[in-house]
Amino acid sequence: MIGNRIATQLLLAAGALALSAATGLAFAGWLDSGARIFMAMAETGMAWCF
Repeated sequence: MIGNRIATQLLLAAGALALSAATGLAFAGWLDSGARIFMAMAETGMAWCF
């Protein structure tokens, strides 16, 4: 019973770590090329969807 609780907590911690890593990579990508993405969308008229 205690081992099952520990396994569940480890799984949740691993999921939270993976989610935070993915969010950090997305944010870093946006900082790196966000202006280019916005300008490309502005040229095609898609910037108003933001």
